[in-house]
Amino acid sequence: MRKIRVVIAKPGLDGHDRGAKVIARALRDAGMEVIYTGLRQTPEQIVNAALQEDADVIGLSILSGAHNHICPQVIQLLKEKGLEDVLVVLGGIIPDQDVASMRKIGITGIFRPGSPMQEIIDFINKHARTRMEAV
Repeated sequence: MRKIRVVIAKPGLDGHDRGAKVIARALRDAGMEVIYTGLRQTPEQIVNAALQEDADVIGLSILSGAHNHICPQVIQLLKEKGLEDVLVVLGGIIPDQDVASMRKIGITGIFRPGSPMQEIIDFINKHARTRMEAV
């Protein structure tokens, strides 16, 4: 088996990436291969990075409240590119009233401030697609 490949992205205009970098390091330390795309990524850039990097997981870090706008776009673009099996997890400031709508579009991993790192690692390990490394 190869390492789980995770693209960590900061979509939108939010310029706070400390949390995304902490998560990226924790996932790397847990044995995953992590690609951090940097700040101010569009949904198109994020999905293209996932495609180019053959990602198993996309981690979106959104603190700006733009999740209701950005997440459906990412999910739709993944479908258009045939990447429906890429796990999308969401971290950041997600109000209680928005959790159901995020789950409805297919984002089952929602992690808010204070979520234990091990919980995020375990979720990804359990739910990420697993593929054998090409011989």
